[in-house]
Amino acid sequence: MPFFDAASTEPLHPAARSALLDAYATGWADPARLYGSGRRARMLLDQARSRIASLLSVRPDELSFTTSGTQAVHLAVLGALAGRRRVGRHLVVSAVEHSSVLHAAEAHERDGGAVTTVPVDLYGRVDPAAFAAALRPDTALTCLQSANHEVGTVQPVAEVAAACRAAGVPLFVDAAQSLGRVAVPDGWSLLAGSAHKFGGPPGLGLLVVRKGTRWRSPLPEDEREGRRVPGFENVPAAAATAATLEAATAESGAAGALHRELVERIRAEVPRLVADVEIVGDPVRRLPHLVTFSVLYVEGEAIVTELDRLGFEVSSGSSCTADSLRPSHVLEAMGVITHGNVRVSLPRGATAADVDRFLAVLPEAVVRLRRSAGVTS
Repeated sequence: MPFFDAASTEPLHPAARSALLDAYATGWADPARLYGSGRRARMLLDQARSRIASLLSVRPDELSFTTSGTQAVHLAVLGALAGRRRVGRHLVVSAVEHSSVLHAAEAHERDGGAVTTVPVDLYGRVDPAAFAAALRPDTALTCLQSANHEVGTVQPVAEVAAACRAAGVPLFVDAAQSLGRVAVPDGWSLLAGSAHKFGGPPGLGLLVVRKGTRWRSPLPEDEREGRRVPGFENVPAAAATAATLEAATAESGAAGALHRELVERIRAEVPRLVADVEIVGDPVRRLPHLVTFSVLYVEGEAIVTELDRLGFEVSSGSSCTADSLRPSHVLEAMGVITHGNVRVSLPRGATAADVDRFLAVLPEAVVRLRRSAGVTS
């Protein structure tokens, strides 16, 4: 069954599996202990930190391991706001940030802070000038994702970073969708990532706080991870993440070229094969492996379920699920159709044959669902 939901999680990379097994044998001990097994675990942890830091072009002591990408985001946002409270309590975010960023912003507002949300265009991209115009003397932090998780649009991080730097305001970049796939422009002050997004083990996040960036933990102090992240370090997961990010980065050129070719085929063929379809997201400045389209007169969840029955695992960014009655905030912010939305994100190993079969079954699936909804033309 072709898995086409890599934007949610990438299947475990062989490099991760191999590194995990090795590290479980040698890195199971407490890396804070001075006896032999503890020293071996500490060596593995330090090596993993150095390898990842090198790939990110940061210092090892700027990188901390967290329990998830979400925790990394929360620590980055709330920690930077706490560290710069004397400057002010104003936060700037884009309208299409991941929910973890927006939830942190909501917590900041509940605590008395102010939040400015920068709108996006029809492609889901912020205007750097509009972002710069949102900065104020009391702005403590700005947040801009490297690329959107629902539609794949790449954000103008370099231009926004330059404006923030000129204003003396740190920029936090959520790079969960970019790491291991495309390079993240420099100029940011804080960054977060998630190992499982690029084929690493689940339950391991990356938090980078650049030297000179004021930051104070919003959590009770703990001696672990440079006093940034409380709790016992997952040494095997850190070692596996380092091996995976190295492998994914090395493979990203060839994999990205193939994915871009396959996605271009989907972008061209779906509107030709299926009536009343809207392709969303930037057609050029986008992640290579992700394409999103909206199908009129059909619920996105119904398409996901039908395609799953036919052997294709995709997702819908438009879902109004039992625990959330609102459609996608990303699609709403873009001003595009929020229902009948399908996100296809190709994993490592996706083939042209997989895409051809997907394009073969999609039209009839949509016809059946429309017919069952009473739409006959």
